[in-house]
Amino acid sequence: MNITLSKKNLNISASPTLSIDAKTKQMKAEGIDVISFGVGEPDFQTPENIKKAAIAVIEKGSIGYTAAAGLPELKKVICQKLEKENNLSYHPENIIVSNGAKHSLYNIFQAICNPGDEVIIPVPYWVSYPELVKMADGIPVYIECSEENQFKLKKEDLLSVITSKTKAIILNSPSNPTGSLYSKEELEEIAEVAVRNNLIVVSDEIYEKLVYDGQIHISIASLNNEIKERTIVINGMSKGYAMTGWRIGYTASTKEIAKVMGNIQSHATSNPNTVAQYASIEGLKGDQSSVEEMRKAFDERRKYMVNRINAIKDLSCITPKGAFYVMMNISKWIGKEIKGHTIKNSIDFAEILLENAKVAIVPGLAFGADDFMRLSYATSLENIEEGLNRIDDYLNK
Repeated sequence: MNITLSKKNLNISASPTLSIDAKTKQMKAEGIDVISFGVGEPDFQTPENIKKAAIAVIEKGSIGYTAAAGLPELKKVICQKLEKENNLSYHPENIIVSNGAKHSLYNIFQAICNPGDEVIIPVPYWVSYPELVKMADGIPVYIECSEENQFKLKKEDLLSVITSKTKAIILNSPSNPTGSLYSKEELEEIAEVAVRNNLIVVSDEIYEKLVYDGQIHISIASLNNEIKERTIVINGMSKGYAMTGWRIGYTASTKEIAKVMGNIQSHATSNPNTVAQYASIEGLKGDQSSVEEMRKAFDERRKYMVNRINAIKDLSCITPKGAFYVMMNISKWIGKEIKGHTIKNSIDFAEILLENAKVAIVPGLAFGADDFMRLSYATSLENIEEGLNRIDDYLNK
């Protein structure tokens, strides 16, 4: 078949971790005991009250189409949540409910980008950010954020890459993959730059409920009305409520932006899953104790993982303040040979550990940070202990 396919979409990259993921699944299918630190979802059950709400809706039969941009009742509850927890005042017409936060991000870039528009992306970044920008004919512009600054954006670095084509900046706090959390002072600096340079801030806050060490999550949109008008807030049910497969995300923005996103969604997917929307109402309105129980469990695992990694020769990490990831520094191993295998990059490091230590880790290259590996502590403390022991034994014994 000699047909030219979409040139734009032929340039969309597959995840550089797919080969490792496929090999991990193959090994597990063969009965090999692989410890995986790759998972990006809570290892907890969806809370009972949310599951019961979904069952009740199914039994009532109220599972037809809803409004394309989301149930009016769910939008109202989201507005109440944003007011109560984030000090943000929105109306239902400002809210778009989508099929997960990734779908929300897709809608955003389709709505705001024109060909050649530049979108600033701090590095390390979540793997889908650059591709979502490219799919909207935008151009990703990267800013390297150092481990010394906890992988966070500096004002001077932001100013150095702004051009006449800059349309937006992506802000992810708490961050996947680094667990970094921006302070109010840091957010104020970014907000000042965004307002002065007429930039949109795409604020991904999906991990907001998972913060530690007495820190608090602050939405940049809550600082003042000027930055709120320029911010699109993204959140959802997947991480804080262990509802990854339910696929409910949402955005809060100006009515003008929301209208465009709603129009896009009405043709692309229509409404998000009806049952999941009703379940999300219960999640946001109901008992929140399960969220805190999950956060405490993650906190315990986080502390153990950080201490154990820093006890392994030639490995290190900083302490994340949010989410459920650690970025492990492997720079001292780059260029070294381990039992006949030369480590040239994070992909090599991941393949060697998977093959020989039976431990699966996500290479930092997937996030634009090749001297690092991302480890998720959304797995049991026993798995974390065993997996890190395997790594230590293989590398150093």
